[in-house]
Amino acid sequence: MTNLGKMMKQAQEMQGKMSEMQEALEKAECTGQSGGGLVSVTLNGKGNMKGLTIDPSLFNSDDAEIVEDLVIAAFNEAKRKVEEYAQNEMAKITGGMQLPEGFKLPF
Repeated sequence: MTNLGKMMKQAQEMQGKMSEMQEALEKAECTGQSGGGLVSVTLNGKGNMKGLTIDPSLFNSDDAEIVEDLVIAAFNEAKRKVEEYAQNEMAKITGGMQLPEGFKLPF
């Protein structure tokens, strides 16, 4: 019985840490840039866009496709950073415990 009690306690502790991590992810911000910093996209740790900055010099361009491509590239870089950040935070909680492939937390 002590093993079951110990496991339950550990599960409760993990749940508390997961809640804290969720809050931290909401507050964290990662920024991706493209075009040498002409376009910046900022996402929170959950992947929601919080900011977009486009250098005014790009508005002089007649080619909107360039601006669109730069926004997509900046977003993808920010998303990669968010995923890396979330993965590192999860490793802190799980103590490096390997989770099954495809098992994504906290999403």
